[in-house]
Amino acid sequence: MVLARLKAKPLLAGQLLCALAAAVLVLRQALPVWDDGAAAVVRAVLVGNLLVGAAIAAALVGFAAFHRAWRWRDAYIWHDGAMLYRGGGERWPLALVQDVVVAKGELGIASLRLVVDDDSEVTRELVKLYLLEDAPEAVRGGVMFAVAGVRGFPGGSMLN
Repeated sequence: MVLARLKAKPLLAGQLLCALAAAVLVLRQALPVWDDGAAAVVRAVLVGNLLVGAAIAAALVGFAAFHRAWRWRDAYIWHDGAMLYRGGGERWPLALVQDVVVAKGELGIASLRLVVDDDSEVTRELVKLYLLEDAPEAVRGGVMFAVAGVRGFPGGSMLN
């Protein structure tokens, strides 16, 4: 069952910006030796200015991350009754999920985070709030309803 979807526009913008940054950085490395032949261009891009090379690698990693999120945008957070999944990589047993909270990360960007009972003090990031298509409260409610179903107490029958 799908619990959260991602917005398409920020993912497309992220892919575009990362691709543009990588292209500009590659051109910056290649243009000074453009007339020296293909071997010189490849050599300049790969082992020229190492700081620019690291920036190219970071832009390509960013592009890959945004592209992977784009592929999973229609079913980013989902569960199968036993496990909670985020995208295609992360998963947690629903029985170990304690809560879902909104917290700010190291850069001050708010995200939906998962509190898991696995003897660690670290919360796991589910999704940044600016990427989330649905309301954070709705996603939290969906996760907690799935957790309540696994624990044998249907969340829909709770009284306040």
